[in-house]
Amino acid sequence: MRSSSLADAPAIREPRHAPVAHVMRGGLIEGVHYGSVVVLDSGGEVRTSVGDIEAACYPRSALKPVQAVAMVRAGLPLDGVLLSLAMGSHSGEEHHLAGTRLILELAGLTEADLRNVPDLPYGPAVRDAWVREGRGPSRLAQNCSGKHAAMLYLCELSGWPLESYLDADHPLQRRIAETVEDLTGQRIAHVTVDGCGSPLFAVSLHGLARAAARIATAGADTAEHRVAGALRLHPEMASGTGRDSAVLMRAVPGLLVKDGFEGVQVAALPDGRAIAVKIADGADRARIAVTAAALARAGVEPRLLAGFAGEPVTGGGRAVGGVRPVAALDPPGPPVTATA
Repeated sequence: MRSSSLADAPAIREPRHAPVAHVMRGGLIEGVHYGSVVVLDSGGEVRTSVGDIEAACYPRSALKPVQAVAMVRAGLPLDGVLLSLAMGSHSGEEHHLAGTRLILELAGLTEADLRNVPDLPYGPAVRDAWVREGRGPSRLAQNCSGKHAAMLYLCELSGWPLESYLDADHPLQRRIAETVEDLTGQRIAHVTVDGCGSPLFAVSLHGLARAAARIATAGADTAEHRVAGALRLHPEMASGTGRDSAVLMRAVPGLLVKDGFEGVQVAALPDGRAIAVKIADGADRARIAVTAAALARAGVEPRLLAGFAGEPVTGGGRAVGGVRPVAALDPPGPPVTATA
């Protein structure tokens, strides 16, 4: 049953995004990325906000750790590598495919039981090799296949229908919706369908950061603690070799990180400091630079974030600029609020 103490659902409106990063070329601003950013302190209070952190938004795959908590709460017995894969947006490397097959085998199922959308591997190098081998789209290669395999495994264990596991009113998806509301502290604003076919729940960026903080700080013997431990120990299973989210988790001790399509990123530290980012135009080039700046704003040592400034802007084959987060995201100082 959903708690009556939850905050109201976030407003469904055109987000009041603000500039979050400037694209610099030769010392001048060539372009501007708009978006929203929230930084929470260890007590859960907003330290910094840029743009509109309370409007309803789709967290996309940044919500997968919350989905994983829901599944573990409901009895999913996975841990470690396979639990990390269950919240993954994987690159389609062989260990991702093998892990997904193993989850399906544990359930007594096969790739044919998956209901995610067939696709090529997400990782560029893996995808290129896949195509050179003459292989086409498959459900196993699609980046959410680990999550879908875990969903099916839980359904099999729970005696829930398999064919309809992606329906919003399925017992599994109702459990996930309840957990989304519990961890974000607010009611879901809207439900639609994510790219992979699973239900997608609209929450606020603020709520997404709260959920990440709760997972990162949870005590032992909780589903949240299991999920956090799996992601911290095996970040490449939730993303891929060399992917920025995995590299960032390796660089900052104890950090939890999950990205999502359309420029979404969430991260949280073991003491509860958390950040969430939404790049309005969905451009990936601004996401990691803004994420690193928000983490620095949260108090992460800048030296740990030195490799996450984003791709350089080039001219004539050499770097002539880059993506520079706005001044409101400069490292610690008094609380700052910036709005459009």
